Amino acid sequence: MKTIDKNQLTAQLLEFLQLVELEGEEILVMDGTKPVARISKYEKILSSEELFKDMRGKVKYFEDLTAPTTEEWQEV
Repeated sequence: MKTIDKNQLTAQLLEFLQLVELEGEEILVMDGTKPVARISKYEKILSSEELFKDMRGKVKYFEDLTAPTTEEWQEV
């Protein structure tokens, strides 16, 4: 991960954005010794519906999932 000062970022923003876009390198923006931001390539996050779409209709339930389970648990 490349680190840069925030003053350097303002002067060379387009160059750093191209570095992130083309090479996928992350950049940590610093204010002196304090990190203030991280610049990374955008990645689309899949919804849970998109993520598990191949499993839809393949899961089988052999019991009623809403049935109480208190009988199965003994007090400790």
